[in-house]
Amino acid sequence: MAEFFNLPMLGQTMEEGTITKWLKAEGDYIRRGDIIAEVMTDKANLEVDATFEGYLRKILVTEGETVPVNAPIAIVSKTLDEDISSLLSDAAKAEPVPAATQAETREPVRTVPVTQPTATATTEERLFISPRARRLAQEKGVPLQALAGRGTGPQGRILERDVESVWQELMSAKPRVTPLAEKVAAEAGVDVTAVAGTGVGGRVTKEDVLRVTAPPVTPAAPPAGAQVVKLAGLRKLVAENVVKGFFSAPPVTLVAEVDMTECVRLREQLLPEVEKAYGTRLTYTDIIVRATARALRDFPMMNATLRDDQILLHPDVNVGVAVAVEDGLLVPVVKNADRKTLGEISRELRELAERARAGKSTPDDLSGGTFTITNLGAYDVDLFNPVLVPGQTGILGVGRIAEKPVIREGQVVARHLMNLCLTFDHRVLDGAPAARFLQRVKQLLESPMLLLI
Repeated sequence: MAEFFNLPMLGQTMEEGTITKWLKAEGDYIRRGDIIAEVMTDKANLEVDATFEGYLRKILVTEGETVPVNAPIAIVSKTLDEDISSLLSDAAKAEPVPAATQAETREPVRTVPVTQPTATATTEERLFISPRARRLAQEKGVPLQALAGRGTGPQGRILERDVESVWQELMSAKPRVTPLAEKVAAEAGVDVTAVAGTGVGGRVTKEDVLRVTAPPVTPAAPPAGAQVVKLAGLRKLVAENVVKGFFSAPPVTLVAEVDMTECVRLREQLLPEVEKAYGTRLTYTDIIVRATARALRDFPMMNATLRDDQILLHPDVNVGVAVAVEDGLLVPVVKNADRKTLGEISRELRELAERARAGKSTPDDLSGGTFTITNLGAYDVDLFNPVLVPGQTGILGVGRIAEKPVIREGQVVARHLMNLCLTFDHRVLDGAPAARFLQRVKQLLESPMLLLI
């Protein structure tokens, strides 16, 4: 019997996906487990496995098109002569079923109110709204109170389409205009009712009027001989996440110099033992992951997420490590890094990095991170400002390890020195506690035998 094949949920937080490439054509016979398409989510490019056996009769979503989870993307059937006309008709008016909300962690997170809670719950706190809908409401300036009772999702959940509907209603109403915008519009002879407002609730501001009166700017043509590379795929995803991480939080970067001499000695001693027991070569990144995870356990505010007016303190310490891949950057995650030995971290991180570079990362590989480490030491970089991963409070940038002369007990000696660059979200914690966290990482790396306890 012919049926729809819907876009599967490829990760716990996935709400939509973009079909980047169809690997099967209409009329092809598909076996269960065959890779039929590639999909780009908000985290990575992933493969879609067939959960059926039969023929791919009709592709409903073209390459480059974005659809929500559980939306029909194809029609399949057991034979090539089955009638699919009714399914084609239904596809045009199909209403996808929203993916169920997933908990971000397996254990409940602790929450710390940013402001003193009131005795009576506000309308915003009572709203049953999806994260994407809440973000869209903020972008369009739609008051959350205006969304109450407008949800069309399961159990009245407010979805993106509900926000769009309310926004359209606000836009179609008589525009609210600031006095200054009204004055500027009158002086310029501009019909203010025709100006799209970008203020709260579509309010027309002075900048909106000036934008209408400004002469159009024609994009300059690329210079002769210049190569144009389209910002697409993983590169576009990285660009969007970097902008979001930089502008969604007030970042502050602290730098500390670390004496890695004892770490160098410890690694040399452990290299043969770790390779024998775990089949992997211990790296300095492995040691830094272990030290960072231990420090995160001591400083839970650095292992947190700010959401609305609450700080979520995650029970698990999941450390993401940036891995350079073709055309972009992926951040596979070592789950429960504070509970793992150096050998376990080394083996898991090697496997995660190999899958990332081969383009075979799974959704679980890339999800659930609570803190990130990015190491540019291999590229002879000493200092840099790492950009926060959206939703995380901190990211640790690691520079190269270089042998330099230092003074110890009045004598000039050679020591292996390295810089750590901690960028943190100043909304969650202040400079002093962030500095204490960085100081703790430094202490653990300068006395690495503590990591073996």
